[in-house]
Amino acid sequence: MKTAAASTSTPDAGEAARELVGQIVEGLGRAPQALMVFAAPSYDHESLLAELNDACPGALLVGASSAGEFMNHRRGEGLICALGLSRNDVRFPVAVAWNIRSDAAAGARQIASSFSGLTDHSFPHRSALVMTDALAGHADVLVDELTLATGGQYQFFGGGAGDNAQFQRTSVFCGREVLNGAAVALEMLTEKPIGVGVRHGWEPASAPLRVTEADGMRLVSLNGLPAAEAFEAHARSTGQKLDRAAPIPFFLHNILGIETGSSYRLRVPLAVLEDGSVPCAAEVPTGSVVYVMRATTTSAVEAADQATQAALAALGDHKPQAALFFDCVATRLRMGEGFGDELATVRGRLDGADVLGCNTHGQIARADGQFDGFHNCTAVVAVLPE
Repeated sequence: MKTAAASTSTPDAGEAARELVGQIVEGLGRAPQALMVFAAPSYDHESLLAELNDACPGALLVGASSAGEFMNHRRGEGLICALGLSRNDVRFPVAVAWNIRSDAAAGARQIASSFSGLTDHSFPHRSALVMTDALAGHADVLVDELTLATGGQYQFFGGGAGDNAQFQRTSVFCGREVLNGAAVALEMLTEKPIGVGVRHGWEPASAPLRVTEADGMRLVSLNGLPAAEAFEAHARSTGQKLDRAAPIPFFLHNILGIETGSSYRLRVPLAVLEDGSVPCAAEVPTGSVVYVMRATTTSAVEAADQATQAALAALGDHKPQAALFFDCVATRLRMGEGFGDELATVRGRLDGADVLGCNTHGQIARADGQFDGFHNCTAVVAVLPE
């Protein structure tokens, strides 16, 4: 697979688009067949997409607003990063689910119905980049139903669109359109495997807690008591402070882990409401068993390293051409400058291949032999072969 990575911090969307296309065309030696774009929320996304499409007519464009962007040694909170792809032995159809807020399962079936690999078996490997509007919710359902609708034949990687943790407006991109309440997928049918790795580095720090009531992304009660009281009890027992009026400093270091049997699916608490309920970045099912989790900068770096190794192992004997990397905006905020160490570790494993991606409001991963679904605070690495 032929790829070319590009990034820019030029504030004008039109000029930024022209810079990106220039870098990509120079790297590919031709216009891209497909274009993945991750853009900071400060940009005029409509103008950006219009200029990119005018400059690359016929290219399939997908992407999302982001919450921190990076490419190789460059990272920031006001960048656009893009990856152009081109190869005769790869097929790149695009699919859209228009309203996942009201019916994510139907949205998943809508995406799957556009996948050509379900009927055309010319290519042995089937993958898709999936980006969803995180604020629309139901991302867990979307990924689970995508897996069912594709009969487990596909692996998925990607994440939730971001807005630098403001949780006001997150968007996904398809062609010239900036979409809200939607999900987009770039199907990738390939002769060689795409390697996907996923790890998080968190471990339980509390006794198990039963979710006795939840309403979508709002966690109402744990063990029959208001959810905030369980977090406050954990804060007292561990010598920490939880300020209900400003809980983010506590929540960044004390997230929830949903027990899955083999691992933990992570959820980031976002606030404490007057009734003691706690909104989270994604759904926490009623009846599930959860733990307050802990992690360190070292464990996060190790998790990213392990995810990269797993992705490389899935390539077999093929060499890496480029890698997409997604991790949570909460990870970036919690680690601060230490997040640079995580990125450096991923780069170091990839033997000079381009690494680009963004911080997301949740991460999507579904790969053989690895836990799957929609996550928070989790490192997802997708390695594209030469």
